[in-house]
Amino acid sequence: MKTRFTDFHPVRRDRLIDETRHDAYQAKHKLPEPTVCPQCGAVFHDGRWQWLSKPAQAHEEMCPACHRIHDDFPAGYVNVGGSFFQDHREELLQLARNEEARAKAEHPLKRIMKIEDQDDGVQITTTDIHLARGIGEALHHAYQGELEYHYNEQENLLRVVWAR
Repeated sequence: MKTRFTDFHPVRRDRLIDETRHDAYQAKHKLPEPTVCPQCGAVFHDGRWQWLSKPAQAHEEMCPACHRIHDDFPAGYVNVGGSFFQDHREELLQLARNEEARAKAEHPLKRIMKIEDQDDGVQITTTDIHLARGIGEALHHAYQGELEYHYNEQENLLRVVWAR
């Protein structure tokens, strides 16, 4: 008489599961709660970084955004240019700063790193790909123009180009 195991599934250890997206700035371990970033004062609480008052006796560790800023390694690039930009430079840059302030109020890891002048416009670097996309969308929504996205999945990097 044969015995049948209908609910038995052997454990296979011969397959490696590749990580779909590798982010070197994502924590490799679970941070103790509460953790405070000594640079910006963001607090890691309930599994995410938040703007809270600094708890007493909190563990200190640099947040991913401050780490990216320290290493000068952006996740997003926004290139803004064109003849319209030359005439409305401060207005467009203020729109980008307002978009950062809106995003950063709820998500401390979304920040503008630098705004650098280039030959035909400026390049805005960000600590987060979603902020770069948000700045591009805000510019396009307010002023139309041409908007392009170039996403590199291997590097988790977004390049946004806006011109008018």
